[in-house]
Amino acid sequence: MVRESACGGEALATLFVSDLHLDAAAPAAAALFTRFLRGPGRAADALYILGDLFEAWIGDDDADSFRDALCAELQQLTRAAVPCFVMHGNRDFLLADGFERRTGCRLLADPTLIDLYGRRALLSHGDLLCTQDHAYQQLRANVRRSRWRQRFMQLPLATRAALADSARAGSRRHTGQVAAMIMDVTPAAVTAAMQACEVSTLIHGHTHRPDIHGLEVDGRPAQRIVLGAWHQQGSVLRWDRHSYALETYAGGPE
Repeated sequence: MVRESACGGEALATLFVSDLHLDAAAPAAAALFTRFLRGPGRAADALYILGDLFEAWIGDDDADSFRDALCAELQQLTRAAVPCFVMHGNRDFLLADGFERRTGCRLLADPTLIDLYGRRALLSHGDLLCTQDHAYQQLRANVRRSRWRQRFMQLPLATRAALADSARAGSRRHTGQVAAMIMDVTPAAVTAAMQACEVSTLIHGHTHRPDIHGLEVDGRPAQRIVLGAWHQQGSVLRWDRHSYALETYAGGPE
């Protein structure tokens, strides 16, 4: 169920987004997210960004003006006393302490368990759950190792940028060659994660397939909520004390 909405709402709510893939080559998406931060974001109890905030992040020492401006917008949000939590995605897994200092955001482990107004919920970017994509899982394991990160960060910025461009091109080729079902989450992995954390709610992104899926975990009703990507419009999960809805955001008044 995806509901069309201006993402306004009166009640205080916790907001979840993912897969913004912000990049200077797509200024409309950045403008849309900026309006979101200045509008619905300022009225939120908290904002969770579940991975791939940026199309690429080659290190906290990158002074790129486009990403720096977005970091400043996030800093304005956190200075307005709205807690903002950011999870690594497959595109921006190099976010680190410098990003936290620049934005006031707090980086989260993947997965993370939170309390949502009395309900336990498991948060993930979602790529860990795509266990049938063996080639990707091996790559993910390699680049998340501390030794790999240390060696990569020792390279000049220009080299890192070139390698990131090459990696994105390789990712597009891989996506085009792999069956859609392999790119999606594996049901058994979803169930195992929810069982291990004893939750009935899982929220994730990565697959760009927004929906609310009903399922059973240990014989009990459960739900997997998938956030959509931000392109012409945004995808937002709004969760307050009484209800929740997966909404689209088209950039209403700030």
